[in-house]
Amino acid sequence: MERETKIIAVAGKGGVGKTSISSAFVRLLTEACPESRILAIDADPAVGLSTALGIEVGETLDDIRKSIVNSVENGAPREAIELLSEARYRIVDTLVERQAFSFLAIGRPEAAGCYCKVNAYLKEIINLLSHDFDYVIIDGEAGIEQINRRVMEKVTHLVLITDPSRKGTQVIDTIRKVADELVMFDRCGAIINRVTDPELVPLIHVEGTEVLSIIEADNVHAAADIQGRSIFDLPADSPIMRGAKEALLKLGVL
Repeated sequence: MERETKIIAVAGKGGVGKTSISSAFVRLLTEACPESRILAIDADPAVGLSTALGIEVGETLDDIRKSIVNSVENGAPREAIELLSEARYRIVDTLVERQAFSFLAIGRPEAAGCYCKVNAYLKEIINLLSHDFDYVIIDGEAGIEQINRRVMEKVTHLVLITDPSRKGTQVIDTIRKVADELVMFDRCGAIINRVTDPELVPLIHVEGTEVLSIIEADNVHAAADIQGRSIFDLPADSPIMRGAKEALLKLGVL
């Protein structure tokens, strides 16, 4: 029987550590499942996941989309059709391959404003590529836009990240409510990240979502992040690695 691809989408307010936790998920899966095919997708235009994983990005998903659009605008519809038919192969060429995982970046928007075009393209790419991998980890755009537009329409696990702030928990509460209507998922849970004082934990309220782990603020990780070091440089017992592992265990991924 064919094994179902586990698609783990990470969402939440900007600045709460989504990218760090997404990269920790990638590291944990590469260590626990060395024979599995693992794909990390940086779906955030802030393009931080590549740095967190120690990867240099060349061509992005949006670069492919732009080349198709340019062919049409330049009066070469046949070339555009050929590009579309070859999109799968071009996307595979865009993947950055590491020994333990593959990586794909969505890229930055070409201009300020709506990011819906590349988001629509990303939705199709997730559907196209997911069957080729055992695990897909998606570091989502900050906020609710990609959930609202059904970019991650069908995932197996939705992980919502917040810090202890009320604004952060309100964002994940909103994401959960919208996701309940627009996204098909098997399991959903929240991670409370960057907790500076354990006494604050009872005051943190997450509505209707299981709390998978609570991660205390980690100065070692913060320093590594400032220096541009990857998640693979952190000690295995660092708070973010322990918290991410606890979350994946509770979700039944590990």
